[in-house]
Amino acid sequence: MMRVQVVGAGVAGLCVANELSSRGVEVSLHDKHSPPGPHACSWWAGGMLAPFCEGESAEEPVIRLGRRAASWWQKFTGSVDYKGSLVLSAKRDKNELLRFASMTSHHRWVDHLSIAELEPDLAGHIRQGLYFDSEAHLDPRVALARLVDTLASQGVVCTQEEPLSDILTIDCRGLAAKDALADLRGVKGEMLILKNPELNISRPVRFIHPRMPLYIVPRGSGVYMLGATMIESSDRSRITARSMLELLSAAYALHPAFAESEVLEIGVDVRPAFPDNLPRIRRRGNRLFINGLYRHGYLLAPALAEMTADYILTHKQPELMDECTI
Repeated sequence: MMRVQVVGAGVAGLCVANELSSRGVEVSLHDKHSPPGPHACSWWAGGMLAPFCEGESAEEPVIRLGRRAASWWQKFTGSVDYKGSLVLSAKRDKNELLRFASMTSHHRWVDHLSIAELEPDLAGHIRQGLYFDSEAHLDPRVALARLVDTLASQGVVCTQEEPLSDILTIDCRGLAAKDALADLRGVKGEMLILKNPELNISRPVRFIHPRMPLYIVPRGSGVYMLGATMIESSDRSRITARSMLELLSAAYALHPAFAESEVLEIGVDVRPAFPDNLPRIRRRGNRLFINGLYRHGYLLAPALAEMTADYILTHKQPELMDECTI
């Protein structure tokens, strides 16, 4: 049986470990922390499986490969919610909504009546938007925990021991791999988790706002993840007053009831990204690097995991491999 060790137990590492284990590979998992937890940027993610919405700013591979994500997550975790995505704007920002529509596909226009039917609590507040009915979302913390449980049921438990030097290693350390990947950079993200039992929003909502484009993702029981900034910085120590003010102001513009929400958590972390914001698979000796997922961790990690397994088991060259030194 082939032996592989995975270093890093964030979303990329856990997806790779599960994919390899499901194909009969003997896997060991190594991380300085026990997954899942707030030490990994994947803990703070929105969990939107929205490849068509991402077409507004992302490159073609993100859209195409991201279409495989929902079925992978459903297979391995059973935790996917298939309610689609809403993209909304205030009346004054209709031109921005038109621009968003022109950059994306697989949506239909919705008026105030359709919005009220989809999300009754938004009735009367927003009168125009786009509905991406084939998209989905998940709770990242639930999904990560289920990946950990699946591995544990197969005898794979995360260890803090140093990996061996003489077997194939899959390096999924995120920004910590900058010690080996000089072109990796950090993109800071700040988010809030709010609780408002008076609001019932059932699907991710992206709100086009002139200062701060916003997304709100329901976590159930009146809890919402509110995010997220994209700042060119590797500082994960704090949220700025400006970011918090703009996030909360945009949420208030979507629905004034958000002003009465309880702030449960403030999250700050740094996404690993390459210059073009696309991920890479790189091999150097017996070490394979999976990195640079940027803001698309949950959307692209399944495809990267499948490519990695295909490469290891069948020597099929991965689409996103840009450097191969054996």
